[in-house]
Amino acid sequence: MIRLLLCLAVLLAGTAISQAQAPDPQNTLVIETSKGNILIRLRPDLAPKHVAQVKRLAKEGFYNGIVFHRVIAGFMAQTGDPTGTGTGGSKLPNLPAEFTQEEFKRGSVGAARTNDPNSANSQFFICFGATCRQLTGQYTLWGEVIEGMENVDKIARGEPPPQPDKMLKVYVLADKK
Repeated sequence: MIRLLLCLAVLLAGTAISQAQAPDPQNTLVIETSKGNILIRLRPDLAPKHVAQVKRLAKEGFYNGIVFHRVIAGFMAQTGDPTGTGTGGSKLPNLPAEFTQEEFKRGSVGAARTNDPNSANSQFFICFGATCRQLTGQYTLWGEVIEGMENVDKIARGEPPPQPDKMLKVYVLADKK
């Protein structure tokens, strides 16, 4: 009887943990790549304007087919430029900086920009490691990889990579049809 109760307690605890970790479909971005899927928990609590713009662009299909144009080993993978050169963006207006002291770390997703802090538009980067810490408070952090970091690690390196990987399809989980 005690063994049965212990098994039941473990089972219920595991169910509670998995439900607590289930992604919020309204705030989960899915990036399908040839390397596998990447799920990003969006952080409207940190950067509401950036999250709203990313969601809008994803819903419009803007990110579909865009390459990772700048991938630096041990640092980050950058994408979101329809020209693939690092100089392009969407037709939407640039965004004001939404800097916080939330630390950039492995899996953090931030808004790429020029030297002007208020120039972020559609480009973003995913951090590979601790080398992104120096970006804290200087770049807008708007998400974090919650699944598929091993697929981010497989993205072809280079500035630009000789054969860049693409975001095949990008969507908000709640919008998947």
